Amino acid sequence: MRVLESILGLSACAGRAWGALQQVTGFGTNPTGIQMYISVPAKVSTNPAIIVALHPCGGTASQWYSGTKLPSYSESSGFILIYPQTTKYSNCWDVNNAGSLTHGGNGDALGITSMVTHTLTKYNGDKSKVFVMGGSSGAMMSNVMVGSYPDVFAAGAAYSGVAFGCFAGSKSDPTPFGANQTCAQGLVRSADDWAAFVHNAYPGYAGKRPRFLVAHGLADTLVRPQCAYETLKQWARVLGVVNTANQTGAGVEEGAQYTKMVYGDTNQLVGYFGQGVGHIAPVVESVMLKFFGIVG
Repeated sequence: MRVLESILGLSACAGRAWGALQQVTGFGTNPTGIQMYISVPAKVSTNPAIIVALHPCGGTASQWYSGTKLPSYSESSGFILIYPQTTKYSNCWDVNNAGSLTHGGNGDALGITSMVTHTLTKYNGDKSKVFVMGGSSGAMMSNVMVGSYPDVFAAGAAYSGVAFGCFAGSKSDPTPFGANQTCAQGLVRSADDWAAFVHNAYPGYAGKRPRFLVAHGLADTLVRPQCAYETLKQWARVLGVVNTANQTGAGVEEGAQYTKMVYGDTNQLVGYFGQGVGHIAPVVESVMLKFFGIVG
């Protein structure tokens, strides 16, 4: 009976036309064979915003769909959620190969941009309101997406990730079990070196660069907090902004245990560092959506 109830439950979920997670096939160029899932609210906004949500290592689209409150916000605000899924590298994203670290390359990143293009076309989405977020490996891939495709994304958010290009050229799989953990342990480079990775990903690009939000736990021993500081160093140089203000404790939107670092104005680059927070830094959806400009 329980098996039958489970099957019926899955069938009911799969049969929902709106809100539930639905797989999409034939969405466009997809060199690495990643999978696309989408969640469309019952009432889609006119020219809706789109958020690409990237799961962590070992995760799945359905796990990340259930892991945050974004689907609920989608229903109330009318934006669309794309949940890509990879089954390679222990379900970790391709953040080390040139294919993803190059605009128009043949990595996971190109397949994800195909998902965005498909969704923009089908739902008449707003090209100026495409965003990306993720946790752990998904956070690393969020950095990759805004670095390789600044012409696609308006902003990104990384929860416990590393800088763009940190794993570049690594012969080891980009997983917690890989032999090369130099990056995750806090690889330090100059701001100019980090920025060069981004600029070399799309030579000649002179357009607007995506805004970025970084959140990291100071008690994270898997992806060390230094990784977040290096990420901020990278995007500060790329965006041409400097640290203008720090706020600690009461009043910080992420919670009293966080310190907030603001670069430029409050909507360009921001970092949140949580005392006692491990891996993965929790997603505070209202803060992220405000940073994206989706909610007021």
